[in-house]
Amino acid sequence: MAKYDPMYLNSDEKDLVRDIKKLDVRTLKRPTKKEQVHIRKAAKAFVERESKMNIRIAPSELAQIKAKAEGEGLKYQTLVKSVLHKYVTGQLVNRSKKIV
Repeated sequence: MAKYDPMYLNSDEKDLVRDIKKLDVRTLKRPTKKEQVHIRKAAKAFVERESKMNIRIAPSELAQIKAKAEGEGLKYQTLVKSVLHKYVTGQLVNRSKKIV
């Protein structure tokens, strides 16, 4: 399985993947100690800590979630986390087609 599915990448992500493939890492210089400290501080500020959450769910619904996750090539916890993230950020959309 590939690290990513290009079908799900937006244009900025596709550009980034294309640019990374063209990059010759042998030409990169090592950051200075000062730059490394700055990079670490920026990374720590960006990374959010995660919290654990427990929920109760009907066995039949969990089985459906696991089946959908398997169809997407994901672990079911990852699928649930993704759906929740999309919901709270307003990115979750209903893609069901109406038959007229």
